[in-house]
Amino acid sequence: MSDHSLRRPWLAALLALVISGLGHAYLRRWARALGWYLAVTAAVVVFVPDAAISAAFTGNPPPLRDIAPAAAVVGASVIDAYVVARRNNREYERERDAARAADPADAVADSDATSAETSAGKGTPASAETIRCPECGKETDPTFDFCQWCAEPLGEDDAS
Repeated sequence: MSDHSLRRPWLAALLALVISGLGHAYLRRWARALGWYLAVTAAVVVFVPDAAISAAFTGNPPPLRDIAPAAAVVGASVIDAYVVARRNNREYERERDAARAADPADAVADSDATSAETSAGKGTPASAETIRCPECGKETDPTFDFCQWCAEPLGEDDAS
């Protein structure tokens, strides 16, 4: 698989709203993050009057028509972060499904949900290299004395 992983679209949108470009940085789209940051900064510098910026810093809300161009660019950035996250998730799922179709043995070890349903979180080993945590049901490294996901100590009977 490539460097895709599941991302939360709502979090990408929220981060893009808080700081321009941060939602795209969360998605690891570095050039796009820089581009949106520069676009919002340029919109503020070019279109927002200095009086509106000064008013915002003194606590007085500037007129909406003065900040509308910058707000429109921020809105576009938020929408783009959300759409890019959704597109990333769809591509991740396609790659995961293709990998499962190519090698069904890896599909069981690759999916926490499928493995959790088959062993029902009873601490039974999913494979020779991993064991199941009796608390959270996720696969964990048997060389650790605790679950790396929930930090629950693994008993002697769980690690064997």
